[in-house]
Amino acid sequence: MTSLKGKTLFITGASRGIGLAIAKRAARDGANIVIAAKSSVANPKLPGTIHSAAAEIEAEGGVALPLKVDIREESEVRMAAATAAERFGGIDIVVNNASAIWLKGVEDTPMKRFDLMHEVNTRGTFLVTQACLPYLKEAANPHVLMLSPPPSIDPTWYAPHVAYTIAKFGMSLCVLGMAPEFAPMGIAVNALWPRTVIATAAIAMIDGVRPQNCRTPAIVADAAHAILTQPSRDYTGHFVIDEDILREQGVTDFDRYAVVPGEPLLPDLFL
Repeated sequence: MTSLKGKTLFITGASRGIGLAIAKRAARDGANIVIAAKSSVANPKLPGTIHSAAAEIEAEGGVALPLKVDIREESEVRMAAATAAERFGGIDIVVNNASAIWLKGVEDTPMKRFDLMHEVNTRGTFLVTQACLPYLKEAANPHVLMLSPPPSIDPTWYAPHVAYTIAKFGMSLCVLGMAPEFAPMGIAVNALWPRTVIATAAIAMIDGVRPQNCRTPAIVADAAHAILTQPSRDYTGHFVIDEDILREQGVTDFDRYAVVPGEPLLPDLFL
């Protein structure tokens, strides 16, 4: 399969950034996109809402369903999954993109931040996948994709921001468990992580990072497309780096993904 035409993607956090880029790439194939995100009213500090995202997705040729969803709330998630399946006749793909970040040590991490990251990253990923599972079981070539890194026990990645690391790796551990559990159902579960820092609103959380040393979300979107068009029964349980899978697909020009071609690129966390 080389196209997502007619497929229905349920994407969390798709109102901006990487989630929106993945949505727009699928839209160019003619996919249906469920935008499951909290942002329904414009925020001057954080551009993008489910409604502006829907307009961009439809401009690319997709069909958008904007749904205001807080993935911490079980009732909202289950209602959104049911609404999406009713609107489009099912759900083919789940992209767990929504994530909360706080890059501070133990002393500087309020418990409300700890709780937020675990509720959104790990619990939210588990809940969204669980809620969509009945529909994925009925789909042809179903996929679940986490935007999370290869798991690691290297203390380097824990010491500076242990709360965030635990929460983010929680998404990756879902892949480790769900991939073999869902394999008999023919549902693929994989993770995708960027080789370099991506220029999104989240980079404001990383001290010393300048946008000109980043790549654009387009590279992650193209990599996600490459994963989601794989045969689900054959391609599961992988922790994919965006640049690696694109090289496997024959991509050689990566300057087109740079915010400023020729500038040195910063490696992302956990790599």
